Amino acid sequence: MAPLFNVMLAVSTIFIGSCFSEPPSKVRLVGGAHRCEGRVEVAYKGQWGTVCDDGWDLNDVAVVCRELSCGAANGTLSGTVYQPPASEEQRVVIQGVECSGMEDTLAQCKLDDDVFDCSHAEDAGAQCENPDSDLLFMLDNVRLVDGPGRCKGRVEVLHQAQWSTVCKAGWNLQASKVVCRQLGCGRALLAHRCCNKSTQGKGPIWMSKMSCSGHEENLKDCPVSHLENNCTHGDDTWMECEDPFELRLMGGITPCSGRLEVLHKGSWGTVCDDSWGEKEDQVVCKQLGCGKALFPSRRARKSYGPGAGRIWLDDVRCSGKEQSLELCWHRQWGYHDCTHKEDVGVICLDSTLDLDA
Repeated sequence: MAPLFNVMLAVSTIFIGSCFSEPPSKVRLVGGAHRCEGRVEVAYKGQWGTVCDDGWDLNDVAVVCRELSCGAANGTLSGTVYQPPASEEQRVVIQGVECSGMEDTLAQCKLDDDVFDCSHAEDAGAQCENPDSDLLFMLDNVRLVDGPGRCKGRVEVLHQAQWSTVCKAGWNLQASKVVCRQLGCGRALLAHRCCNKSTQGKGPIWMSKMSCSGHEENLKDCPVSHLENNCTHGDDTWMECEDPFELRLMGGITPCSGRLEVLHKGSWGTVCDDSWGEKEDQVVCKQLGCGKALFPSRRARKSYGPGAGRIWLDDVRCSGKEQSLELCWHRQWGYHDCTHKEDVGVICLDSTLDLDA
C-alpha cells in the first residue's frame, strides 16, 4: 500500500493547482519588523491560516513580495522566527506551494491544501525589501509641543534637522501608545485633530501613515507608508499621555527654576538632595521641557527656600539619559533620612535667574 500511496500523492501534487475549490484571496506577512517581512498567512474560507514550508523557496517568496507591492525577495526564514507565533486556533491551510516566480499572486501558483503532516513549527516565512524604508529615517525624534506639559501636545517628528507636524489622517491610538512609551510618559489617553489655531503648527506637514501595533518601543519601529491626503495645519495631530511622574519647580522666578516637587498619591512633596547632582538636574529639565540644566553652586540651589509637607524621594540616581525622573533609581516613596533643609533645587537653561546676584 505504501508505494501505491506515494504514487497517488505524486499524481495529486502534479495537479495541485485545482485542489482549491476557492483559492486564497489574500496574503499577508505577520510578526516582522515591517509589512514586507514575516510569517506568511493566507485568507482562506474567511479565516487566516499559515503555509507549510515544504518546498518553500525564493521563487515562492518573490510572488508574495510582488503581491504585497514590496521589493525584491531577500530570504525564506522559517515563520517561527517571527513573534508572536501563530495561535493554536489557526490552521495550516496549505501543505505545499510551487511557483515559477513570475506569478502576480500566490493564488496563481500550484497550491496543495491537503494538509496531512505539517504543524506551526514548519510555518513558512518571507523577507522582502521594504519600499517604505526611506520613510523610516524620517523618525529621528518625536516630541509633543504647545501642551501643558511634556506628555501632552501637538505631535511633531524631526527629519533632516527640521520639525514637521503630523497629519491626523495617518495617526491612530496605537501610534500614540508608542510615543507615550518613547517619551517615558504613561498610557495614551487620546489623540485627535488640533482644535484651534493656537494649537496648530507651522511649516512642513509630515504626509505619512503610521501602522503601529502599539507594542513598539520606538516610533522608528512602526511600518510607515505614504499618505494620500490633502492635509493642512488644521489636521495636525494632538495627543495626550498620562504623566505618572508629574514634576514642578516652585519658588523660582520662572517655571524653569525652583525647588523640585513631585506629585504622588495626589499630594505634592519634595526631593532630598542626597546623591543629587548634574545628571539628575538634566533629567528634570528635559522632563519639564526647560532645555538643558545649569549646575550652580549649592548656595544658589538653596535660594528657593524649604518646602513643607512630605519628602517623597531620596537617593535619586540617574544616568542623565532618562526621559523621565520615573526611570531613575530611587528609594521607595516616602522613605528618607532628610529634613526640608535638604530639598533639591533645580535651575534650567530657560531660567533667567541671575546666579551672580
